[in-house]
Amino acid sequence: MNLSVVRWLLVLAVYFVLAWVPALPDAGGWLSLIVPMTMYIALATSWALFSGPTHYISLATAAFYGVGTYILAMGIESIPYPLLLLIAAIAGAVLAALVGWATLRLSGVYFVIFTLGLAELIRQVVTWLQNNFGGTRGKYVFTDITEAHIYWQLLALTLVVFFVGWLIQRSRLGFAIRIIGGDETVAKHAGIHVAGAKIALFMVSGAVAAVVGAILAPRFVYIEPAMAFNPQLSFMVAIMALLGGLHRLWGPLMGAIPFAIVWEFIAANFPEQTTLLMGLAFLVVVFYIPNGIAGVVENWGRKLRTNQEANHG
Repeated sequence: MNLSVVRWLLVLAVYFVLAWVPALPDAGGWLSLIVPMTMYIALATSWALFSGPTHYISLATAAFYGVGTYILAMGIESIPYPLLLLIAAIAGAVLAALVGWATLRLSGVYFVIFTLGLAELIRQVVTWLQNNFGGTRGKYVFTDITEAHIYWQLLALTLVVFFVGWLIQRSRLGFAIRIIGGDETVAKHAGIHVAGAKIALFMVSGAVAAVVGAILAPRFVYIEPAMAFNPQLSFMVAIMALLGGLHRLWGPLMGAIPFAIVWEFIAANFPEQTTLLMGLAFLVVVFYIPNGIAGVVENWGRKLRTNQEANHG
């Protein structure tokens, strides 16, 4: 049995155990912590699939997430739930394709600026439409979907994201995107369709974020633009992925879990200082652990092997 199969069997075993969390005593308390954590793992991992190898920092997560949230809120009373998730994925992918087509041909700076404003642009459009044609600013989401259902869906989605990321890394697209990340000029001379490859990965990231938004919508019952398109989400996802490390598929997982726990504490105890503390966290990650926790772990492993070889030599 090869190593990849063993690893995936271990991953499936871990997921099987995690699926029983809703059966624990005081499951409500556990789910209130682990649902946001699972959400951030899905978002940060899908974000890193694109931003890791391309080095383009996307701040559009809130835009995709909000689109998925509103698709669920607007269609929950008339369209089957699984179909709404599919529509959200398609809408997120199409929006990412449009944004990518408009910006990914340019330098990374223009891309960052555009994605930063995208969520706010869509939030203003949705607000205007609701105020002028909807009668209310928000939408109620009444379903029989429980916290446990949301958790299981997010858990399944993270597994899909990891599997898709694993496939991409071993595909021609993954090889092409690594060359693009190294040097776009070299990639163009090698015959790689640079813009097409970047847009394809960005569509994956956008689709996942939109589906996450659709899955989470029933949890909030009432959806309004400021919550659905909150730009803070984009920054948090980027910080988590950078904290964990972008050069490994499991890196964002290492960043999302501790950061989500710390952030729950900060949000509960220092609600007025969240923006300041988030900015400080970003600076600390960029300046002191640029390769993330995954890089630190790998450095420790290399030093340990070097010391062992020196002792045996």
